[in-house]
Amino acid sequence: MKLNKKSIESICKLVKIPDTDKSFFDEGMIKNLQIFGNEVIIDLLITNPTLQYKNRIEELFSKQFEDQFSSDLKLQINFVLDKKVIKPIKGSPIPGVNNIIAVSSAKGGVGKSTVTANLAVALSDLGYSVGIVDADIYGPSMHIMFDLDQSSAQGINIGGATKIKPLENYGVKLLSIGFFAQSKQAIPWRGPMASKALNQLIWDAFWGDLDYLLIDLPPGTGDIHLSLVQSIPLTGAIVVSTPQSIALADARKGINMFQLESINVPILGIVENMSYFIPDDDLDNKFYIFGKQGAQELAKKIDIELLAEIPLVQSIREAADIGRPAVMQGSTDIAIKFIKFAERVVEIIEKRNKDLPATESVKITNQNGCK
Repeated sequence: MKLNKKSIESICKLVKIPDTDKSFFDEGMIKNLQIFGNEVIIDLLITNPTLQYKNRIEELFSKQFEDQFSSDLKLQINFVLDKKVIKPIKGSPIPGVNNIIAVSSAKGGVGKSTVTANLAVALSDLGYSVGIVDADIYGPSMHIMFDLDQSSAQGINIGGATKIKPLENYGVKLLSIGFFAQSKQAIPWRGPMASKALNQLIWDAFWGDLDYLLIDLPPGTGDIHLSLVQSIPLTGAIVVSTPQSIALADARKGINMFQLESINVPILGIVENMSYFIPDDDLDNKFYIFGKQGAQELAKKIDIELLAEIPLVQSIREAADIGRPAVMQGSTDIAIKFIKFAERVVEIIEKRNKDLPATESVKITNQNGCK
């Protein structure tokens, strides 16, 4: 096939908008086509700003072009976010819940759930009423960390309607998909199904009065994250990372997602987990296995708060495995670190609520990025 505008348009007509039978070209979402030698540049209008959605679109276009042209063709897609609101999803505050905090990490395996669990118990120890939604639909773990892995959620009648009653341990109310799926059962859901499950955990539950509701998000910046910011107005987000450069690069993407003009959720700060290794809880010997002060440097660079530096110690892992968060270990150095972390979060949220208007839920089009 000869490379020209007409042939490019014919290929673009073959690229369907995900989960529809309509093409980007026929829907008028291709705003500009340019050809420079063996390079094709496409300006594409989208309504879903997540990185995963963009990667998916690039794969769809690349496959069609590779089938028609030689491998030396270079394809560049410039994504243009459509700010026009189509069928906005209007979220509203959860009755009785004063502050909603998303705990996020764009990269998996950095200890985000461990940080969330310990923050929740620390806030409870400080006298606040706290709840957690385990939003990691595909890999829930919070029910294990709270020693509730053999438990299941029950219904409760509220005003004639049946609501889900969160389970409670260590002074923290908790809902997780782990209460509804067997521990060894995989959850092969597409994005919309997972988003619907998250909304049920949030809206079909009776939380009562809470000072803080923590949302333990899955890794990445995909459908679950977009569904969350559409559903409820977040007070702010906490990002968890290790000092490793690769993890920090992903953390930066997560921060950028919350700071998008179309999302605009305040970043409360970053937590550096696994900052250094301490053998046998010996504070005099520190080994910087994953790098040194990486999150501290990132925080300074983009002007956000470094909330805590949590070391890599065996007792934190053991505490998570037995379902008893490490902050409950009395007056140990680890417990004190988590308490100070919680105190700093409270200070920042109080300042944020005083200085900034309430966050509005995001009004974005449907998650398939189509009309």
